[in-house]
Amino acid sequence: MPKNNPTNGNGSKKSRNIAIGAGVAVAAVLLGVASYTATKPADSSGGGTVKEEAAGAAPSTESQAGVYPELEKLARRDAKDPLAQGRADAPVVMVEYADFKCGFCGKFARDTEPGLVKKYVEDGTLRIEWRNFPIFGADSERAARAAWAAGRQGRFWQFHEAAYAEGSKEKGFGDARLKELAKDAGVKDVDKFVTDAGSDAAKSAVKKDQEEAYGLGAAATPSFVINGRPVSGAQPDQVFHQAIESAAKSAKPAGKKGGGSE
Repeated sequence: MPKNNPTNGNGSKKSRNIAIGAGVAVAAVLLGVASYTATKPADSSGGGTVKEEAAGAAPSTESQAGVYPELEKLARRDAKDPLAQGRADAPVVMVEYADFKCGFCGKFARDTEPGLVKKYVEDGTLRIEWRNFPIFGADSERAARAAWAAGRQGRFWQFHEAAYAEGSKEKGFGDARLKELAKDAGVKDVDKFVTDAGSDAAKSAVKKDQEEAYGLGAAATPSFVINGRPVSGAQPDQVFHQAIESAAKSAKPAGKKGGGSE
């Protein structure tokens, strides 16, 4: 294909879109097939209801097979991203697609993630990038926007911990409850938090993450991509340890984005 299309100034842009589309098609197979057979979604076309992945389910054959370069490109590595933790230039990036109403997402957040942070994030090996993937209705949407709003005041991960505390999701995520969670998370300006959570910017940010997940064919929560390796469901700790350590051994030096490392 020529570099410039003399009849269409958008030629290079179209070429890039075709390449991205091919990558998404691969990703849809990798993330979608892994969970679809176990949790068949009512509608996975980009707005339907999907399910939470059963904890301890075996990774798909595709997940075990290896790493896929198109999926590696999902890492944003923005050092100013409040919904991420770990160095922007860490050798391993784990992108996490999750919902605050998802029970298995909560299990991962309580039982597995703290250990990953202590073992791999704190020593600079791992970066975790959160993506809001609300799939369980209005409560999920509200919680996702609220989490983003907490991040505006540097308290996303504290809100994440409060929202995933044992028994938290059973209390729902109504407006009053979200304000309680914000206070528990140490959000200083609750009025600003409320305004930010209801803003168009919050809706746009959540939609961007959600559409990324649907575009990948993610059909369950939680879903993860670790340096291009898809992992579906709240797997046993060892699955994550093996994926992270394998990725670290084969990682190339990461290019910095967003002004450097955290």
